Amino acid sequence: MTDGPRKKILVVEDDPEIALLLRKVLEKQYAVEHAGDGRAALRVMEHPPQPDLVIADVMMPQLDGISMVRFMKANPNLKKIPVIFLTAKTSSHDVISGISAGAKHYITKPFKIDDVLKKVQSVIG
Repeated sequence: MTDGPRKKILVVEDDPEIALLLRKVLEKQYAVEHAGDGRAALRVMEHPPQPDLVIADVMMPQLDGISMVRFMKANPNLKKIPVIFLTAKTSSHDVISGISAGAKHYITKPFKIDDVLKKVQSVIG
């Protein structure tokens, strides 16, 4: 564990069970905040401190993950925040759309926790 403040991850997930699982696993190393959809996530990111990483589902009510990332990338204050998609959308078109929108990684559900942790580690340490 480092001496400085823990890095912050914003989990954007409308499935409460998946959100809880991610929180339990990630809170061992990181400060974790949750938003239930893309609109709520953008509201959270308007206020400092901003997350060091966003882990987002693609299919969500209100505002989907791809649209949320496009809003982030268009906002000078949010565009540098890395995003990992964690989604049930598995076609090659979906993966290309996610990466094109600006995601660093695209993990499909069902996922292995180890894969998520490795990708988080590779993005923010």
